[in-house]
Amino acid sequence: MATTESSGGGDVSRSMELLWGTGERATRGPKPGLTLDRIVTAAVELADAEGLSAVSMRRLSTELGAGTMSLYRHVPGRAELMDLMLDRVQGESGGSAADPDPSAAAPGWRKTVETAARDELALYQAHPWLLSVNQTRPVLGPGAIGGMEATLAGLKDMGLTDPELISVLIMVSGYVSGVARTQVHAVEVQQSTGISDDEFWKAQEPILSAVMNSGRYPAMATLSADAFGPDFDHFEFGLQRLLDGLEVLVTQRTGGGG
Repeated sequence: MATTESSGGGDVSRSMELLWGTGERATRGPKPGLTLDRIVTAAVELADAEGLSAVSMRRLSTELGAGTMSLYRHVPGRAELMDLMLDRVQGESGGSAADPDPSAAAPGWRKTVETAARDELALYQAHPWLLSVNQTRPVLGPGAIGGMEATLAGLKDMGLTDPELISVLIMVSGYVSGVARTQVHAVEVQQSTGISDDEFWKAQEPILSAVMNSGRYPAMATLSADAFGPDFDHFEFGLQRLLDGLEVLVTQRTGGGG
């Protein structure tokens, strides 16, 4: 899945105003009932159903039953709209992460990382189009900052420096996005080809069986029948090993685990 879009590609100041509600609201012109919230909701639903490339101001106007110019009264253009879409779905991650309860007991750094990783994976599964967006320059709205605030609060007991804490977030996110990309691609290739995984591998089986029996690849030939089976949770295995590695560092810094 090639990256074709970038966050922050429009008027960043205007995107921030819209995200945080500091800009002027439209007072005339738009069709009654048309709101910024409805526009963003419709855009996310369209991207979920047909991919990010399907989202255009013209298409949204059709979906919402409004004139295209009515949409521009609420949002300057597609680039700014995408910033709002990204923050909207990021606000879903972690449930109440965007509005953390300061009185709640800290779950500990390990549980915090586990929750953040699983929530992010679920986010990619629900919104596969996120994988096609370059978010190197994120436009930080309440959804993104709320989630980061909740996660960082749970990592404070790691005893790491601030740059190291950010590095933990980058490392975990990189791991999750890699797994998510593989999962999303697996779904996409079945949909685009109409060929199931079983059918795909069965087509290779006659020649592969002969190759494995040739003795040229002994390590591959001795793999168990379930080595590539669907029952092993590669995501959880990798996540736990990542956490084990972090625990070594935390123990060095604090004298105890998370």
